[in-house]
Amino acid sequence: MTPAIELADITVRYGDILALDGASIAVEPGRVTALIGMNGSGKSTLFKTALGLIRPDEGRVRIEGGSPATARRRGVVGYVPQSEDVDWAFPVSVRDVVMMGRFGRQGITRRPRPEDRAAVATALERVDLADLADRQIGQLSGGQRKRAFVARGIAQGARILLLDEPFAGVDKRSEATIVRLLRELAADGCAVLVSTHDLHALPQLADEAVLLLRRPLFHGPVDVALRPENLAKAFGLEGVA
Repeated sequence: MTPAIELADITVRYGDILALDGASIAVEPGRVTALIGMNGSGKSTLFKTALGLIRPDEGRVRIEGGSPATARRRGVVGYVPQSEDVDWAFPVSVRDVVMMGRFGRQGITRRPRPEDRAAVATALERVDLADLADRQIGQLSGGQRKRAFVARGIAQGARILLLDEPFAGVDKRSEATIVRLLRELAADGCAVLVSTHDLHALPQLADEAVLLLRRPLFHGPVDVALRPENLAKAFGLEGVA
C-alpha cells in the first residue's frame, strides 16, 4: 500500500538552526498518527514540509505517491493550523471558512452550487457547529474554531488531514468532539497526522505515535511511546535525576 504521507531523509534549516535532521516518516491510510515532541522539536516544520509550504534542503516528500503541490490541487489534503497562524479578525463567517474547503471544486467563479452547500451543512452538523454557521469566525471559542477547520477538511473531502496542536486552548467538549471525529475519519479510510502535547488523550486518539526531536526517535504503538524512558528521550530529559 502506498503511504498517504511519506517523508524520506528530510533536512530543513533556518539559517544556522537545524529544524529537521534526516527525518523519515510514513503515515498510512485509515490510521491516526500522533506526532509528539517539545517546542522546537520540528513538529510544525514537518507539517509545513509535508504540505509543500516549506521546501526541504535535503530529502523527498510524497503525498499518495505524488508531489505535495499535486495533492493540494486535487484537494487531497486538509490542514488545521495552530491558532496563531490564523487572522481571526478577518470578516468571514463559520460557514464561509468551511466553504473554503469546496473552492477546488467550484471552478474560477467560486460560486457555491447546491452540492457545495449540502457538503458544508453536513460538515457543520458533524462538528456540532450548525447553529453557529453565520457567526464571525473570531467570535468562536478556541475549541469551536478548531472544529470549524476540521469541518473545512470534511467538506473538502480530504483523504489526508493534518492537525497542528488542535487541543491547545480547547475545552473538554471540543476535545472529545475532535477525537471522535478523527477516529471516524480514520475508520472511513482517511490518514490523520496530529501533533499534540496532550498525552492523556493519546490512547483514545491515536493508533500509533511518533516521538520527534528533529528526527523520529520512535514510531510505533502508543503504549510503548508513552513509556517514561521513551518520553525522556523526546523531551531531552535523559540523564536527569
